[in-house]
Amino acid sequence: MRTTALAQKDERKGKPRYKRILLKLSGEALMGAEPYGIDPVVLNDVATEVCEVSQLGVETALVIGGGNIFRGVSGASRGMDRSTADYMGMLATVMNALALQQALEKMGIPTRVLSAIDMKEVAEPYIRRRAIRHLEKGRVVIFAAGTGLPFFTTDTTAALRAVEIDAGVLMKATKVDGIYASDPVEDPTAIKYDHVSYSEVLQKNLKVMDATAISLSRDQNMPIVVFNLRTSGNIKRVVLGEDVGTLVDGG
Repeated sequence: MRTTALAQKDERKGKPRYKRILLKLSGEALMGAEPYGIDPVVLNDVATEVCEVSQLGVETALVIGGGNIFRGVSGASRGMDRSTADYMGMLATVMNALALQQALEKMGIPTRVLSAIDMKEVAEPYIRRRAIRHLEKGRVVIFAAGTGLPFFTTDTTAALRAVEIDAGVLMKATKVDGIYASDPVEDPTAIKYDHVSYSEVLQKNLKVMDATAISLSRDQNMPIVVFNLRTSGNIKRVVLGEDVGTLVDGG
């Protein structure tokens, strides 16, 4: 019996845990060591990891923020109208999406950018059924321009799109290796959670994603894995089901 169990485990080794994923990247992740904009080396590294996952047969979708170019909240805090600032931030996400599309297609990975704001000269309009069809055909899909509405973050966009396309997991890439009880940069003794419930994230105000994104994920039972993007190979490790980062679910 034990031999059979081990054989089954070996057979599963190296096989993806998820058929379809949504990966959330911050715009800041693309800056690398630069003060703003896109670092070509980092862009290529991210594209390489996404390429590896896609080649495993995993249907891969992404949402990218625009904070490396413009943050709506930051613009609003400086006196700009919040709606205008948010729309500018959405346009920044389109630029990041096009950059990643170019990097992926140079590696031979077919990619589609779907925008929530109509700009058909550079991207397809977001239509849920079209997005799913692209994924089924093995294309990487990048969702751009947020929800197309102000006052919603790209974290909320990621949760919404993950639910809409029926992803198996929402993967949130960050600068740290999971969720901590407090900021590990300011508090080196901060406790890291390996597993936490949606309710705990909200009650303890753990700030890994905004409350709207967490609430939507909880209501639709969408698991979230928070992990460090800076550790090479982590995207693939999460997809393969390794214990990486912090899992957020119903507990």
